[in-house]
Amino acid sequence: MKTKQRVFLLMTIPAVLLFFLFHTFPLLQGVFYSFTNWKGYGDWDFVGLSNYINVFNDMRAWSAYGFTFQFAIVSTILVNILSLAIALGLHAKIKCKQTLRAIYFMPNILSVLIVGFIFQFIFTLFLPQLADMLGISTLSTNILGSPDYAWIGIVVMAVWQATAFNTILYLAGLQTVPEDVYEAAAIDGAKAWRRFWSITFPIIAPFFTINMVLALKNFLMVFDHIIALTGGGPGYATESISVLIYRGGFQGGQFGYQSANAVIYFIIIVALSLFQLRILQKREVQQ
Repeated sequence: MKTKQRVFLLMTIPAVLLFFLFHTFPLLQGVFYSFTNWKGYGDWDFVGLSNYINVFNDMRAWSAYGFTFQFAIVSTILVNILSLAIALGLHAKIKCKQTLRAIYFMPNILSVLIVGFIFQFIFTLFLPQLADMLGISTLSTNILGSPDYAWIGIVVMAVWQATAFNTILYLAGLQTVPEDVYEAAAIDGAKAWRRFWSITFPIIAPFFTINMVLALKNFLMVFDHIIALTGGGPGYATESISVLIYRGGFQGGQFGYQSANAVIYFIIIVALSLFQLRILQKREVQQ
């Protein structure tokens, strides 16, 4: 036993050290610099809580938070509805089931930036030209150039790509539903909707919880989609918190200030994730 424990210890220590070096240590550094006026280079001084106070007084930060939450909530709802519907279809008794599963998972393999450039071409050239040919005036302009509608283009792209991963999770959950339960429900005269709501959904509720938490967390951290599609524009209309932190911290000489913004953002994401887990897991118990 002692020999085995030593082997496990020798296997674990390098992983822990690497995790601390590339994850925990930078996190602690960020928290430290959030109390300074460091620009990312040169000298710095402690400024206490002034960076945190300034974040709450920064209208650009408020705008970024508003856009990020709007985008994340809409995308989370859409991606879970679509992925659950697709998973139910792929779980049914259909031909070429395995091939279709592979096809639907392909978007998750592609790079976000590559997908972003493809969707940028679709929104800026292909879709307006197609709308002109069909005489649809509402789609004849590039929505990515509109401050009011550019976020819709980002939602479409993000949901299209994220649906693949969530579908796989829902498919895994559907595999846990016993077939004999469906047969008993069918004998009792339960319709398809009743079987789904009373049997399927309660059993896959833990997978619904995981998908909701992961989806909201990932969408709140949106970065690549915006860089590839709009760059945060027009103006600051589609600037997320991650983009704001990156630009202000690494390009604008506000490393200390944006570190405070990042700490606040980290706390918000953790709090929302815990809140989601508590509410959704309580619903699992009730079902």
